[in-house]
Amino acid sequence: MSESIAKHLELIQNIINRMNANSFQIKEWTVVLVSATLALFASTKNNHFILVGIFPSVMFWFLDAYYLRQERKFRGLYNDVAGISENPKQIKRFAMKPDLYVKGEYSYWNAFRSTTIGRFYLPIIIILGGLFLYLKFLG
Repeated sequence: MSESIAKHLELIQNIINRMNANSFQIKEWTVVLVSATLALFASTKNNHFILVGIFPSVMFWFLDAYYLRQERKFRGLYNDVAGISENPKQIKRFAMKPDLYVKGEYSYWNAFRSTTIGRFYLPIIIILGGLFLYLKFLG
């Protein structure tokens, strides 16, 4: 492997790492905001604070899917530059063109429905919604 290919792969890997770090920070913020809204509910007994926790969870789910999609696109670019794809695209040295990857596993909705994201956000939303409904009608 030439030195220019290795440097190109290193640049792409750094971008992938940043996307992954952004995704992790979004999950951290989700936990912080949901915890804060539950703390407000506990201190005020106002059920609507539970609903307030659902909104940032849904918004962060969409944002997290965006970062996962970007990460997948750059992984596709990485695989093509490294020459390990089944049908590699021709990539010029040091080109950063993630927009070449748009279909299939690179689609936004595929990222949105991914198990890694869904297993985090969906239970939070279901639990908050269920807690609200329980307190509203049975509590």
